[in-house]
Amino acid sequence: MVMMDQKTAKVEPLVGVVIGSDTDLPALVSGLELLEEWGVPFEVKILSAHRTPKEAAEFAQTAADRGLKVIIAAAGMAAHLPGVLAAHTHLPVIGVPIASGELRGTDALYSIVQMPPGIPVACVGINAGRNAAILAMQILGLTDPVWQDKLDMYRKKQAEAVLAKSAKLEELGFRAYLSGKQP
Repeated sequence: MVMMDQKTAKVEPLVGVVIGSDTDLPALVSGLELLEEWGVPFEVKILSAHRTPKEAAEFAQTAADRGLKVIIAAAGMAAHLPGVLAAHTHLPVIGVPIASGELRGTDALYSIVQMPPGIPVACVGINAGRNAAILAMQILGLTDPVWQDKLDMYRKKQAEAVLAKSAKLEELGFRAYLSGKQP
């Protein structure tokens, strides 16, 4: 359930989103918009595993006490941020590797998926902020049917869209479908 603070009527966030740099934010926009659409309260912070290690650790250590249920952490290159946060909390951490640098995110991907034993971090694809939000929603849905229902509706709409495209393809044929022309 979403808790309300009676003094400020502010919804306490359930998802914490942490980016290592403001340049990482565009990769997460589609996921943040999805969380907004679903009404999932979230917070977004810029914290660096290397430049603000104390603040990153404090964020993770206090996350559960502040009501967070899951953390999404985006980082590029060496991508230490998701692992650092995971080391300081028992909450699930979802890592989003960011396409940056010479390797275009493969270094970040390998860094996140290869966490040492005992400190797991879930990992989505490079720049896959939307999938991180969906995975966060799946985690929230384990204990709250409100979020599960919203996720079920989202999946139903996805299926309907695919089936509508399939029907149009069958009706038009592949050439007309690709050209967008009616026969």
